[in-house]
Amino acid sequence: MTPLTDDRPPGPARRGAPLQTSREAGSWTRTVLTKVPEVTLLFWLVKILSTTVGETAADFLNANVGLGLGATTALMSVLFVAVLVWQVSLRRYVPGVYWLTVVLVSVVGTLFSDNLVDNLGVSLYVSTALFAVCLAVAFTAWYRGEGTLSIHTITTRRREAYYWAAILFTFALGTSAGDLISEKLALGYVTAAVIFGAVIALIALSHYVLRVDAVLAFWAAYVVTRPFGASIGDLLTAPHGAGGLALGTNGTSAIFLVVIVAVVSWFTVQQRRAGRAGRAARPV
Repeated sequence: MTPLTDDRPPGPARRGAPLQTSREAGSWTRTVLTKVPEVTLLFWLVKILSTTVGETAADFLNANVGLGLGATTALMSVLFVAVLVWQVSLRRYVPGVYWLTVVLVSVVGTLFSDNLVDNLGVSLYVSTALFAVCLAVAFTAWYRGEGTLSIHTITTRRREAYYWAAILFTFALGTSAGDLISEKLALGYVTAAVIFGAVIALIALSHYVLRVDAVLAFWAAYVVTRPFGASIGDLLTAPHGAGGLALGTNGTSAIFLVVIVAVVSWFTVQQRRAGRAGRAARPV
């Protein structure tokens, strides 16, 4: 059975294999090693935990620290851009830097949605539709420019730029869609989590059983895991009167961050082991 992640082209584009120099000039198009991780169950675990941290961390900085929505957005946007520049400057996938970028883009995507709704008074229906259009535009531009949306072909700076733009819009879209289901439609956090969890299961079923394209299934799952993780985060942290478990943003964020750090550390160890094994297997 073809795994959800087996959308990679043959040959040197596979992760960890050296690539030949690109004929295109410029730092945004020069060829690098693939910059994304293998998509496994642990990948999805960290991704969901990152979305939950994005939801709880944004609420913590905005309310508990007292920065306010505007100042929190400005601060986290600057931090995200700085880490993104670091990520783009690397020539290969580095687990710690990659997942730090994901956590920060989760926070920033959440704040973008919250600013539209809370500060500018935009309806959740409108914000959800707006971010869906932005994501569609990003995908269209990416596909027209590169001929693929596969994350395992992120081997140039330009493709990586498309990739992170799409990631940002998936988080913003997921935040708006999650809030729309759980709050605007008053279905509650548990119901929202069940709905989005069921959609994720249907996506997996459509790929493994109906053989839906792996790239399409991946991006559909990536979008839906955002509101799924956000609904879990809201369920854990919201007060009892709002339908939550009132565990607080501090403890929830800390626990999830510890798990993320543990799994990313495991990724790093595995990558180093694979690198040593590869060097040992080279002919003298």
